[in-house]
Amino acid sequence: MVIGPLDDTRRPRIWLVRHGETEWAVLGRHTGHTDIPLTRAGRRQASALAPRLGHLPFAEVRSSPLIRALDTARLAGFGERVVSDADLREWDYGADEGRTTPEIRAERPGWTIWRDGVRRGEAIESVAERVDRVIVRARAVDGDTLCFAHGHVLRVLAARWLGADPRDGSRYALGTGTISILGWERETPVISRWNDGVDLD
Repeated sequence: MVIGPLDDTRRPRIWLVRHGETEWAVLGRHTGHTDIPLTRAGRRQASALAPRLGHLPFAEVRSSPLIRALDTARLAGFGERVVSDADLREWDYGADEGRTTPEIRAERPGWTIWRDGVRRGEAIESVAERVDRVIVRARAVDGDTLCFAHGHVLRVLAARWLGADPRDGSRYALGTGTISILGWERETPVISRWNDGVDLD
């Protein structure tokens, strides 16, 4: 399905793309700054984004500097336009990098990243500060911004777009290779589309 404009507003929106599948995403491992590549399925997901996004006139195209996000942008057809943006890097999970939630909960029963954070890593407030800068830049652009990044950082970005606490990102599940749109209803920031994936089967 080709996505077109949702309304005739002139307010700038942010289009979000979570990178394609990686081996650690399949295994449920927290993948922060570990620079691992897309799987074959992840590359297929990224390529499937091209016909859905390529016809749209984005004012800016930005990506996390990590290879899984940059490769998703390139395979989606934006290799010549994409600009690396460190503010879109995934949450730094510190000592919890590469671990699954069940592994962490074996030591910290009931643990959730949204409430309890990570050990020796980045505080959620720091993630929020980074995405707030992304939002400020995007709202100053004459046109829409397309961002390629990661699950947790994009969920925090969505919460901050709405003016909510960054921990409210816990409510926005986000699959790999998906498209979401942060837009407007008149002057109110809203989520116009969320977690819109492509069925590759």
